[in-house]
Amino acid sequence: MIARVNHITLAVTDLQRAVAFYTDTLGAKLKADWPDGAYLDLGGLWLCLAREDTVVPRGDDTHIAFSSDQFAVMAEQIKATAKIWKANTSEGASVYFLDPDGHKLELHDGDMQSRLDSYRDRDDINLHL
Repeated sequence: MIARVNHITLAVTDLQRAVAFYTDTLGAKLKADWPDGAYLDLGGLWLCLAREDTVVPRGDDTHIAFSSDQFAVMAEQIKATAKIWKANTSEGASVYFLDPDGHKLELHDGDMQSRLDSYRDRDDINLHL
């Protein structure tokens, strides 16, 4: 059985721009860098940025969601610096935004339990509790 996420690698076209976005906007800590990559600590998540000549963003709803103990502050910072790609229609407050290479990200104020609780009265969702 999987215990947890080990790391996430995202392809980026401009390494310096991507590092600046993740450190300045999201508060990541730069741990190592080299000409074609960087390792960052993003709230305990090992994030690898790997330079590529081209990056093709996905056209579907695939995205990575983050949490913050300072949701309101982070949400305002993100809205001021990142492009929003989707309005929130799910349980809990969320901001859906893009990084400089078009990777779809979300800041969400909730967890799996709050999401499941919001489904308790729905007939179209089977809960396996």
